[in-house]
Amino acid sequence: MLTLSHRYRIYPDAAQEQQLIEWMEICRSAFNYALREIKDWCLGRKCLVDRCSLEKEYILPADLKFPGEIQQLNNLPRAKKQFPKLGEVPSQVLQQAIKQLHRGWEYFQKRGFGLPRFKKYGQFKSLLFPQFKENPVTNLHVKLPKIGAISINLHRPIPSGFVVKQVRILRKADHWYASISLQCDVSIPDPTPHGHPIGVDVGLEKFLATSDGVFLKPPKFFKTLQSQMKLLQRRLSRKQKRSKNYEKQRLKIARLHHKIDNTRKDFHYKQAHALCDAGDMVFMEDLDYRTSAKGMFGKHMLDAAFGQFRNIVKYVCWKRGKFFSEVDARGTSQQCPECGEEVKKDLSIRVHDCPHCGFHTDRDVAAGQNIRNRGIKLISTVGQTGIESACADDLPGAGVTQSRQVSKSRKGKTRKSKK
Repeated sequence: MLTLSHRYRIYPDAAQEQQLIEWMEICRSAFNYALREIKDWCLGRKCLVDRCSLEKEYILPADLKFPGEIQQLNNLPRAKKQFPKLGEVPSQVLQQAIKQLHRGWEYFQKRGFGLPRFKKYGQFKSLLFPQFKENPVTNLHVKLPKIGAISINLHRPIPSGFVVKQVRILRKADHWYASISLQCDVSIPDPTPHGHPIGVDVGLEKFLATSDGVFLKPPKFFKTLQSQMKLLQRRLSRKQKRSKNYEKQRLKIARLHHKIDNTRKDFHYKQAHALCDAGDMVFMEDLDYRTSAKGMFGKHMLDAAFGQFRNIVKYVCWKRGKFFSEVDARGTSQQCPECGEEVKKDLSIRVHDCPHCGFHTDRDVAAGQNIRNRGIKLISTVGQTGIESACADDLPGAGVTQSRQVSKSRKGKTRKSKK
């Protein structure tokens, strides 16, 4: 089963926009009420059975069951009689808000941290319509229950053979989007290793450096608009909360954040396609960029969004039939890609000059070549002896590589098998 997600811009009129905002607030209140029930049940069992808390005590029956997903979903029809406003929202949309809470609760139980939080006013920004009797999307509109047809910009047609499974309405700043989930009953195999390999090293001085010697400067999306953002936020801090002027100023800041996000993501997609045009196999470092984002250069790391870029490269490679893999990142900048010897250098040295073999190149290019070599070793045949491949020249579909390193025979030397 192949599942794709396409996002389109929609243009609801004033009445439809107001109705969508009201539905989001109703779903937010249901989400918060269900979360309050779960927290009360947990706090009521926080103390030992033979003593009470010194601060406060939740008086709940001892045999009260945990408010699980099924129980809270079954309570919705009775809640609609007590609170008629809940009936304005489609029943399945309201159920999805409760299911969203319990998915977060299950995730919290697995990890041990990340307890779901209460949603403040305006923080619930999506509605999920999980089921449709017929295709709701036409060339001009998307039809939603209880709200009717909303104008849509179908900038790319829905592929033939795909069925619309669900539609999620998103609100970003003052823009509205429809994220449409499509499914097709086909199975596509994962891309196999073939062709020309490319190792990609990312960093703050150069956004990326490939093993073929291609450099790219970091665009710094947030830093270029930081002064404008600072001015808008200073004006927002001087306005009274929930006033009309406050909302107008908040929308200006939201539009600027949305613009930064769109330009960054567009840049990442273009560079991912450029990497796929340059080679058939793409290798990147297996790094956790969240730890780097907490350091001295945290703002610049978040501005570059290396984690998002790696995910986009992985998706584009899968979509275009290119092979993608992640390799171990330890010591990629401290090793010579030609002879494999360790060459120690600190961050101030930006040139790789090997004293063992005399190989001279840029530091980031050498790191990209090491990433490429490690990726090729990962995809090589396990247990193969005799000739050891150092590059992808023996893989099917590989042409003349642009690298200096070519696989060479080990002159009859074989590796001893470990028993």
